[in-house]
Amino acid sequence: MKFIVLAGGSGTRLWPLSRRNFPKQFLKLKLLNKNQDESFFQRTLKRIFAYPESEIFVVTNEKYKFYILAQIEELLDLSDKKSKIEIILEPAQKNTAPAIAMALKYALDKGVSRDETFLVCPSDHLIYPDEEFLNYINRADKLAKDGYIVTFGIVPNRAETGFGYIKIKEDHKDKDFYKVDKFIEKPDIETAIRYLKEGCYYWNSGLFAFNANSIIEEFQLQIPQLAELISISEESIIDYFNQLPDISIDYAVMEKTKKAVLIPMKIFWSDIGSWESLYEVTDKDENGNSINANSVNINTKNTLMIGNTRLITTIGLEDLIIVETEDALLIAKKGQSHKVKDLVNILSEKQLPQVEEHITSYRPWGSFTLLEKGLRYKIKRITVNPGASLSLQMHHHRSEHWIVVKGTAKVTIGDKEIYVHENESVYVPKSTLHRLENPGKVILEIIEVQVGEYVEEDDIKRFDDAYGRQDI
Repeated sequence: MKFIVLAGGSGTRLWPLSRRNFPKQFLKLKLLNKNQDESFFQRTLKRIFAYPESEIFVVTNEKYKFYILAQIEELLDLSDKKSKIEIILEPAQKNTAPAIAMALKYALDKGVSRDETFLVCPSDHLIYPDEEFLNYINRADKLAKDGYIVTFGIVPNRAETGFGYIKIKEDHKDKDFYKVDKFIEKPDIETAIRYLKEGCYYWNSGLFAFNANSIIEEFQLQIPQLAELISISEESIIDYFNQLPDISIDYAVMEKTKKAVLIPMKIFWSDIGSWESLYEVTDKDENGNSINANSVNINTKNTLMIGNTRLITTIGLEDLIIVETEDALLIAKKGQSHKVKDLVNILSEKQLPQVEEHITSYRPWGSFTLLEKGLRYKIKRITVNPGASLSLQMHHHRSEHWIVVKGTAKVTIGDKEIYVHENESVYVPKSTLHRLENPGKVILEIIEVQVGEYVEEDDIKRFDDAYGRQDI
């Protein structure tokens, strides 16, 4: 079996933790009582690698490529598995159907058989126990080999309005799976209660299994452009992909095909698609509070509290969501967090930077954290991984002053190379070629002070870059 992991989504339903440039799949949510030092993406990889002889095709985009690489590197116990992870970059974000077609093309071009079973996995869901999950996967593999397109329905334990549903044909049960009647969008609460009582409705897990032949045949019937993508030449793929419809696999295939069957899954599953759903799966104190923050509270009940740097204090509050980051604070009434998406749209219209980036931004060589910004100056804390280097670059509108806090820096300025050690500094003039490298074995940490008439990130011209990035 081959696995397609979808890791290109930029959802912001968990804003302000999740941002467009650092979405949910890469978050490490310390509130979760399982695997709290691993991101959703990393947990997905580990779950798959419990399957024998697994090979993974990760579909993402250029913007997230280096997050993917860094988080794979962090899974040191999977070092022998890294050669079995292929990263496929989408030319554009086009929803799940084109992403799956792109992964299939890549796999088939590599020589994977059209009779092979593929399992499509979102990278940002919480699922356990892993052993039970693998048992369901084995059952799906057998059905896929018989030509079915398999979806997995989560047995609901409550009336939930935050998930899509799948209705089964009860008179078409064959052993441990059902034929699918229809897919249903997120219902209102009255409808969700009725679904729970009737018992023939399941939550849509977003997991699918099929063999390549079956899904390509359905592409040909429903969205022929997706089938054509499989055979298009490498030279034409970018232009062709950009013209594909923005459509999910649910709409493109699953709602129309006659091959769809559902396997009910009785395991824990959540897409953590809202702050309420996160609250539901976390441990609580005696007052029903779920807290991951430096906090003091009095008479506070049933509240989710996530903090980063500041002390959070509350008095007499109930049923709230409080999320604090270095540059944003969200306070919402429980039951209303579905409006976070609307809030992010408003922030986007105002062109506020908190929509896109955190104060800490990650790069292939390390990260930088904005400490302070004012008229004509900016102060950052920069970390560079061992053996990594920034691009050979130049700025037209700013000079830079670097102070080494930890480690040793190798600095190129013009035609000179120097080593700068802890508590030493170096000055980089405007319009001068320069590069920062970490030649050591520990993380290099520096404080950078930028001064000039323009101190934004797009004042950079790259002349050489180890990571193949273009000028920005």
